[in-house]
Amino acid sequence: MPKTITLRIDENVYGLFKTAASAEKRTISNFIEYAALNFLTEESYVSDEEMKDILDDQKLLQSLENAKKDVKKGKYKIVA
Repeated sequence: MPKTITLRIDENVYGLFKTAASAEKRTISNFIEYAALNFLTEESYVSDEEMKDILDDQKLLQSLENAKKDVKKGKYKIVA
């Protein structure tokens, strides 16, 4: 079932959404949904190729494993 959300944006951002939606022949609501889904699926995750490169890098994997052990031991500092 679709959900309704309220989004508060300033006039300039609204104008950007309106222009982009119009160029894509979409409603503003549909464009925001499309853009968010596109970001989540394309920008937030690594591609299969990138993941293969990561998994093939033994030095990186060892460094990540060491970092995980340090975190479990409480050997870390949060930098703000």
